Amino acid sequence: MTPPVKTTNEKEDRMSEAQKTRITQVGTVGVPVTDHERALGFYVGKLGFEKRLDVPFGDGQRWIEVAPPGAATSIALVSPPAGQPIGIDTGIRFTTEDADADHAALGAGGLDADPEVLRWPGVPPMFSLRDPDGNRLYIVERV
Repeated sequence: MTPPVKTTNEKEDRMSEAQKTRITQVGTVGVPVTDHERALGFYVGKLGFEKRLDVPFGDGQRWIEVAPPGAATSIALVSPPAGQPIGIDTGIRFTTEDADADHAALGAGGLDADPEVLRWPGVPPMFSLRDPDGNRLYIVERV
C-alpha cells in the first residue's frame, strides 16, 4: 500500500489549533513621514481621512493614526528609524467608488498624482499618488 501524499509541511500538520495565533485582521499599516503636521495636512486635509489617535510616546515621538471614515484599517504616520528610507512605494491600496472622479479632484487639489487613471483588461481602474514625503499610495476602484 502506498503512503498518502503529504500536501502540507509536517510541522504545520503538528500545529494544533491551540498553537495558532489569534490574529483576526490588518489593523494598522505604517507609513514613514518626516513631518507629522505636514503629513496630517495631507491625509486629513487633502484625502479627507479622520485622525483617530495622536499621542506622545518615548523620547519626543508621536503615535498618529489616520483612516478613511468608517475604515477598519488605519495608517500610522511614523518617524522612520535612522537610515530607513522615506519616499517608498508603500504598497497600500485605498478603495474608491470612482477612480476617475477622485483622480480629477485630487489633481485639481494640486496633489502629486499619475497623469491618468490606469486601465488594463480585467483589472480595476487605478492610479497612484505621492504624499509630501514621496511615499507612493494607490487608489483602486471597487468593481
